[in-house]
Amino acid sequence: MPTTQRSCLWCGRNVADPELGRRRQYCRQSCRQRAYEHRNAHRAAGLPADVIMLSTREMSDWSDRMFAARCAAEDVATAIREDADRGDLAGLAEALVGLMKEAERLR
Repeated sequence: MPTTQRSCLWCGRNVADPELGRRRQYCRQSCRQRAYEHRNAHRAAGLPADVIMLSTREMSDWSDRMFAARCAAEDVATAIREDADRGDLAGLAEALVGLMKEAERLR
């Protein structure tokens, strides 16, 4: 049965999702449970559902991932200005894509 890759709504990891039937939203039961607890905490606090709550540690980790991605983007820009060869640019771009995939995770 063919599958497509989706991101877990809680942690951002890849979720193998069958094309037929109900789509999986979480990579594992623990992520599903954390999302449930998060929704209930929002209700109890009277917060809108679209508010994202992150711990200080989660925010710091996300900020670090974004900084690494920005540095990689600057490396690509520098390599282009310095007329780097195609192979070097491909390697830098691949590293940037990997860092951006990590950076898009909120947790």
